[in-house]
Amino acid sequence: MIEEIGAEKIAEIHSVYFPPQVVIDTEGVARLLNNEIYVYRGNQNIIFLVGDYQSATNEGHYRLAEKYLEIAERFGVQRIYTLGGYGVGHFVDVPRVFAAVNMERLREEVLAAGAIFNSGEPGTGIVGASGLLLGMGIHHKMEGICLMGETSGYLVDPISARKVLEVLCRMIGMEIDPTKLSERAEEMEQFIAQLKEEKLREYRSGEEDLVYIG
Repeated sequence: MIEEIGAEKIAEIHSVYFPPQVVIDTEGVARLLNNEIYVYRGNQNIIFLVGDYQSATNEGHYRLAEKYLEIAERFGVQRIYTLGGYGVGHFVDVPRVFAAVNMERLREEVLAAGAIFNSGEPGTGIVGASGLLLGMGIHHKMEGICLMGETSGYLVDPISARKVLEVLCRMIGMEIDPTKLSERAEEMEQFIAQLKEEKLREYRSGEEDLVYIG
């Protein structure tokens, strides 16, 4: 999304709360872990927060979330969207988008955009920045919406990501070319189909062996 709309990188955030490691690029060059802030200025201004990792400690999660919210206040942010996956432990043919909000009045708008609310899901709550920005955002008088794409949790899932993007675009009234994500989703669908076929062959082979031994 950042690439498609041409958002501009304006800041890097480094922290002792990130894991103690560096990232190595394809050329073998190392850099510190960071989070990055991008800004898009158009009919509506959008601030993006992306990064390599979240905090490695509970304290760090709270400190970083508070710092992110302070930065958002400087830009006059009124609503926060956090995005993530909701792992269900099995492959999903048609992933749903689950939602959580920090204010009751946001529910109808989210439902109209195609996300759903399921009582008690996710059962463990929303861990990390995706949840804390909603909860702590209340004290900064910011609306908060979390969109979670249903996914197996086994693989990077562009199919689920595409569904989340569709809902987000409806909510912010912006059109994003989904071509690249759709191409990756098609590749993933083919990979999953192949994986299922291999598992089925293994299962059938096991049955045959069992019958033979019997």
